[in-house]
Amino acid sequence: MAVDHATRAILDQIATGGGKALHEGTPDEARALSKAFAAMAGPAPAMARVEDHEVPVAGGSVPVRVLVPAQGARGVIVYFHGGGWVIGAIDEFETMARKLAERSSCAVVLVDYRLAPEHVYPVAVDDSYAALEWTAARLEEIAGRADVPLIVAGDSAGGNLAAVMALRARDRNGPQIALQVLIYPVTDADFERPSYVDPENQLLLTRDAMVWFWDHYVPDAGRRCEPDASPLQATNLADLPPAVVLTAEHDVLRDEGEAYAERLRDAGVPVELKRHAGQTHGFFTFLLLPGSERGFQQVVKAVRACTIRHAQGQPALRS
Repeated sequence: MAVDHATRAILDQIATGGGKALHEGTPDEARALSKAFAAMAGPAPAMARVEDHEVPVAGGSVPVRVLVPAQGARGVIVYFHGGGWVIGAIDEFETMARKLAERSSCAVVLVDYRLAPEHVYPVAVDDSYAALEWTAARLEEIAGRADVPLIVAGDSAGGNLAAVMALRARDRNGPQIALQVLIYPVTDADFERPSYVDPENQLLLTRDAMVWFWDHYVPDAGRRCEPDASPLQATNLADLPPAVVLTAEHDVLRDEGEAYAERLRDAGVPVELKRHAGQTHGFFTFLLLPGSERGFQQVVKAVRACTIRHAQGQPALRS
């Protein structure tokens, strides 16, 4: 199946703009392009509270933005943005996060982890975990009461970080995570999977671009197999939070996202996996696309179900 008409229109619009491919440019050039894409997000829902904080970390601090919807917060979502660990910022993802907060009735904490190549792996992981612990210690302050579910979520490289947060929290006896939402996540550094080499998938994100991102994020290729970089390489995926996994039909990351979902299932973790037909990488955050709305429906339904189960004192779903 080809990409849908709305996606094709955006791809054609980008193509007519010309310019060099992402992997042929510098990180600063890629960051400028990311800002331009963010301008297409449309209007942002109003929030009851918007607060900026700084989370102390080794060598500095990590900005976080807390978004609390008007109806209050039945849970708290810690959201890690995409961008290949090289591009992206919380300002660029705020409209999406506000929509997620409004639709899910959860507070959203956006994490502005430090980017590569200025800060290579594992800085983004350490920053993200510090932000997760900071949030877990302030659930009552954020949501109005401490007994609310804590959820991790992210898209692309942010999906990678969300998956790694679930693993790290388990292994370090850290915050209790009720749900992990992994939106076309990076889970491995294998560039030879069928979805990577399929010519029909070289669209918004290409194989060359992913090589470029990994080269900036983990320049030491020997470390890319570490679970904190490639969670698919973790030997044990048992006892992790239930997962919602979204993949796109025409995405180089499709196969590794689906492989991670299957390994979670094999380890006894409840998983809801959906491959979104006719979509390419980035569809979730292109808010004007019909495919984005379908992705939101899947995520919001799962998050609401999580908050309802938590409020009723029910255990997590079983696989």
